[in-house]
Amino acid sequence: MIRKLLTIVEETHREAGQEIRPPTRKAAAIAVIANPFAGRHAGSLDELVELGEMLGALLGERAVRALGIAPGQAESYGKAAIVGEDGELEHAAAILHPKLGAPLRVAVEHGAALVPSAKKRGGMGAAIDVPLGHKDAAFVRSHFDAMEIRVPDAPRRDEIVVAVVVTDSGRPLPRIGGLTTGEIVGKDGLR
Repeated sequence: MIRKLLTIVEETHREAGQEIRPPTRKAAAIAVIANPFAGRHAGSLDELVELGEMLGALLGERAVRALGIAPGQAESYGKAAIVGEDGELEHAAAILHPKLGAPLRVAVEHGAALVPSAKKRGGMGAAIDVPLGHKDAAFVRSHFDAMEIRVPDAPRRDEIVVAVVVTDSGRPLPRIGGLTTGEIVGKDGLR
């Protein structure tokens, strides 16, 4: 079912002429998978829901490993999917929403906050911004961010691109206020 796996690490060393120490880092783990429901309507999307659970673990672990950090050192996360032309947006939703989050939270050790998500339909090479938020507290503004991903040869008409992004930090040079990482309680997913 998986045609291709990619892992991309983005490091920002300078921003607005300022050196960033340590650099901010984001890792995207991406899977290109066959869409078993491409070109046809199905009442039950359980196969994609179960696939989402497997991908949450696989991609979450790959992203954390790419950063070279312990799971508890992950700070923010997000998920996204691009469904090919013969699929439905609901196919992306079936992968992303019911079960992908729980194994992703295991991969990043905790994760009280909702996992930000995006989905769209697109052709080969389509890009999507994977939205990011702090894994334990939604009100941490320094971690509101995104990472653009794209796969040049995907999704084909009958495929879905699924991405998970994990970071070890917030944006470079944050200064718009809000809850700081030192103030996180991490129980309700908000603060």
